[in-house]
Amino acid sequence: MNRDEAGGNWKQFKGKMKEKWGKLTDDDMTVIEGKRDQLVGKIQERYGYAKDEAEKEVSDWETQNHDYRW
Repeated sequence: MNRDEAGGNWKQFKGKMKEKWGKLTDDDMTVIEGKRDQLVGKIQERYGYAKDEAEKEVSDWETQNHDYRW
C-alpha cells in the first residue's frame, strides 16, 4: 500500500470512526491520524473508559472493519 492509498483509506475510516464514537472531535481525528494507540487513548479520554475497555471497543471495531490496516 502506498502513501496515497493509506491516506485515502484513513479518510474513509475516519467517517466510520466518528459514526461509532460520536464524541471524538475533528481535532481528535487529527491527533489520531491512523494511529491505533492514539484512538484508544482518545476513546478513554472522551468516554471515561478504562484502557482494557477502550482496547476491546477498538478490537471489536477492527473486526467489523477488517479492510482498514493501521
